[in-house]
Amino acid sequence: MFDYKLLSALAAVVEQAGFERAAQVLGLSQSAVSQRIKLLESRVGQPVLVRVTPPSPTDIGKRLLNHVQQVRLLERDLQSVVPALDDEGLPERLRIALNADSLATWWAQAVGGFCADNHLLLDLVVEDQTVGLKRMRAGEVAACLCASERPVAGARSLLLGAMRYRAMASPAFIERHFPQGVSAAHLAKTPALVFGPDDFLQHRYLAALGVDGGFEHHLCPSSEGFIRLTEAGLGWGLIPEQQAREQLANGVLVELLPDKPIDVPLYWHHWRNGGQLLEALTAHLSRSVSQWLVPLA
Repeated sequence: MFDYKLLSALAAVVEQAGFERAAQVLGLSQSAVSQRIKLLESRVGQPVLVRVTPPSPTDIGKRLLNHVQQVRLLERDLQSVVPALDDEGLPERLRIALNADSLATWWAQAVGGFCADNHLLLDLVVEDQTVGLKRMRAGEVAACLCASERPVAGARSLLLGAMRYRAMASPAFIERHFPQGVSAAHLAKTPALVFGPDDFLQHRYLAALGVDGGFEHHLCPSSEGFIRLTEAGLGWGLIPEQQAREQLANGVLVELLPDKPIDVPLYWHHWRNGGQLLEALTAHLSRSVSQWLVPLA
């Protein structure tokens, strides 16, 4: 049988990105957390953590994390039937990976009421939409919002819709770089803004316009910072249309190619055996997100 105190220590170290913060969350000393990890490793016969900064789970550690995530959710279902088992009365916490642009636009409105009604706390992990699924594969999250359709083993995926992005720049940037008008060929020769090294949206956009090869770009791993740098004229960028409505209306930003948006699909991934709370959140998102996301063509 598993000793769930040991598994909770593993989950806390990974979720809190270190032994010190894990100890604070668990109400233990750092030494006690370390001893629990060592005891877990002794029982499974191999390491469950790679001791780097932050600590990362080994392959067996990932499988144990998958297990403890699902057990937490199933325990909540049992507590709703047998309230006496819940001796702490603490709210449930879901760890979810999602992309920064969703967090900066529609996510809060979509889940705010649900969290309040279900006494739910969220632990959000921000990842680019193209790589967020790695968090589920590692067993670090119970659900994931990303652009990948294929679920990991033991999970389901649901297409929620797509975020529509438009190429935008400041009027000063356009005047400086496109005095004769915007064209795809010239766009690839001007500085761009890219969210991070895993963000290939601009590459896909230019490829769809028939332009191949690299291009100059700034890296800005912040959704808010991204739009601020675009406003300041450092480069052109692909920005969610719902995030820049005010800037477009007042002329702070201008669309470069209004007839050439690009849609990024968003799939909701969740564990098959994630319990009633995760199923309820999935159903809620399925019903409500159409007011913020566009249908995928």
